[in-house]
Amino acid sequence: MTDKPIPPRPGQGAWAARMAEILRVDHAGELGAVHIYRGQRAVLGEATGRERIAGQLAEMEAHEAEHLARFDRLLTERRVRPTALAPVWRLAGFAVGAGTALLGEKAAHACTEAVETVIEEHYADQIAELSNRDPELAAELSKFRDEELAHRELAVEEGAREAPGYSVLGAVIRAGCRTAIKLSEKI
Repeated sequence: MTDKPIPPRPGQGAWAARMAEILRVDHAGELGAVHIYRGQRAVLGEATGRERIAGQLAEMEAHEAEHLARFDRLLTERRVRPTALAPVWRLAGFAVGAGTALLGEKAAHACTEAVETVIEEHYADQIAELSNRDPELAAELSKFRDEELAHRELAVEEGAREAPGYSVLGAVIRAGCRTAIKLSEKI
């Protein structure tokens, strides 16, 4: 007889486990987004002559905070634990936000464009996956996705693609987001 654990049968608890991953990673993403905007506002929020971007960042942060609050409730209602990496995402989000803001307004917008591009794709995949199994959650994610798209569009309109090192900055941020997604689903 072997000491190897017997893996669960396919389907046995698989949907509950997948739903936990979805909620955990979406909560983590919204947590990170709130802290990115907090970092950007810490640098740009009180600067003279930066009232326009300060208002934009505050509004986007408020949307992300609403999303985060909803995922907080969903985690509680569905008894799903948040990611163990939450403290890392708070710190990393703030650092990315502050760091891009220190590079200037266009770099802060480039950060938003990169993050929201990944999140839009991520939400689109989840919406397709959930549409038949949990249409109410799919509808909520569709609303959140629309708000994320509006953030991305605003960032592009405000000159995200004119940021110094735009291609490299965007690629690094997108790669970081994709890595955070994979880690937060499981950990």
